[in-house]
Amino acid sequence: MEDNMKIAIAQYNPKVGDLNGNLSKTIEYIEKAKEKKCDLVVFPELSLTGYPPRDLLLRDDFLKACDKALQEIIPHTQGIGVIVGTVIDDGNGFLIHNSALLIHDERIIGRVDKSLLPNYDVFEEARYFQPSKQVNCIEFKGMRLGISICEDIWNDEDVFGQKRYSRNILDELYVHNPDIFINLSASPYHYGKHEIRKEMLTHYTKKYSIPFVYVNQIGGNDELVFDGSSMVYDADGQLILHGKTFEEDMIIYDTDKSYPNIPDWKEDISWIYRGLVYGVRDYFRKNGFSKALLGLSGGVDSALVACIAAEALGRENVLGVMMPSRYTSQESKDDARQLAKNLGIEYREISIEKLFDEYVSIFNTEGEIHGDLAEENIQARIRGNLLMFIANREGRVLLCPSNKSEIAVGYSTLYGDSCGGIAVIGDILKTEVYELCRYVNRDIEIIPNNILTKAPTAELREGQKDEDSLPPYFILDKILKMYVEDRISLEEIIDKGYDRQTVYRIINMIDRAEYKRRQIPPIIKLSDGDFGMGRRHPMVHGFRVDVYNQ
Repeated sequence: MEDNMKIAIAQYNPKVGDLNGNLSKTIEYIEKAKEKKCDLVVFPELSLTGYPPRDLLLRDDFLKACDKALQEIIPHTQGIGVIVGTVIDDGNGFLIHNSALLIHDERIIGRVDKSLLPNYDVFEEARYFQPSKQVNCIEFKGMRLGISICEDIWNDEDVFGQKRYSRNILDELYVHNPDIFINLSASPYHYGKHEIRKEMLTHYTKKYSIPFVYVNQIGGNDELVFDGSSMVYDADGQLILHGKTFEEDMIIYDTDKSYPNIPDWKEDISWIYRGLVYGVRDYFRKNGFSKALLGLSGGVDSALVACIAAEALGRENVLGVMMPSRYTSQESKDDARQLAKNLGIEYREISIEKLFDEYVSIFNTEGEIHGDLAEENIQARIRGNLLMFIANREGRVLLCPSNKSEIAVGYSTLYGDSCGGIAVIGDILKTEVYELCRYVNRDIEIIPNNILTKAPTAELREGQKDEDSLPPYFILDKILKMYVEDRISLEEIIDKGYDRQTVYRIINMIDRAEYKRRQIPPIIKLSDGDFGMGRRHPMVHGFRVDVYNQ
């Protein structure tokens, strides 16, 4: 390393397509870095456009606007180097690159294009971008910067056990003798992701004996949540700086300074909860929404969603509506009312009994109650209609309380409990819902304990329990996780000791519910195998496991 450098790492929360807003925030952080006497400030991947811009990239006017915003950054680079992520169009929309530009003293002095374009899970970059075919370091203030962009570092066989791509970008950069590695990322969060990043960066710094600066986006964009958690590792593989999680932050790394190793920064259940809060907050804020409502059932799912909404939006902006029928227990009504009181949110109670009787009388001429599935579902749909009426009348967004376990096996009512503007816990298994509720109650009882101890029930018929229709959740969720998240085959699951008939039953329920899942609201993604934008299973297909016939 020929010289020292003071580097500002600016993890901020962009809004996709809000070029003016993102530009203003970029300039704000440039000025902050100047105040701290920094030589260089580094921003996340596609920081100017927000990630992912998706089909905005197919619009010529968007690409021209990106270039205009970039030009407006340049005058602010006097006396400081700026590495910004943006889109570069080299060929009238047909040669688009995901790029990082180094700008200094009002001049672009270096450019790096992303080499490895992910095209799996939620990523679809091969749809839009052209890859860089070669890499090099950029000279800046006596140092050689080995700059890469997100996926470029996610391809080391020693870390991941296999390679998705034929190229190893860090190996290619290493040939050019970098003094420091810098990676611009927009890396969506899922539980466990931070541990993977730490393992990866520890490996690279030990392998190459080169310091590593990693800067990551934060915030929610559509279904994705970004945690930030930017990091700096020294050449010995030690973590020396760590940005905040789920908060905007700017950390400063002085290459000439010695830093103590910081304590291991481990994920826990709080990361999932904070991710849900941030996802809801940004979904509302970035869409221009402010008020939410949800149906309160007295059950655990709606209780958790209410807690998340109150924290994300402010209790004054959340309305909980209990809609009892003849099957709703008094304890459910009491629990819902107490929850609303504990949270300080508005509470209303609207009986659906008369409406239910009217619906039944249309088809049951003698007014008899059959207690069949149609009558169960019409109760959920009455509730959905009432909630949407309130949403329209009062300018609120309806929150869908369906959890991942229910969504997986189709245990929900289309246009009933599955309707809404966003599925807050749609990527959270039922057993995880209970864990998150216990986290909410860690200091004080907010969610009434009775909600956490009573048997789960939809209360759509007399004496109904979820386990009348489903395997116990502690078994269901384990099989769901293996099949959906870990992508383990049926026979492999059975080999792990699970009952063959139960596995057949669950997997067939999952496969047959795809058409329902397509009609679920956007799901906040917090696992490595969600039912949202990263899933591309056909609704109509003929590949089925053998059906277990009871």
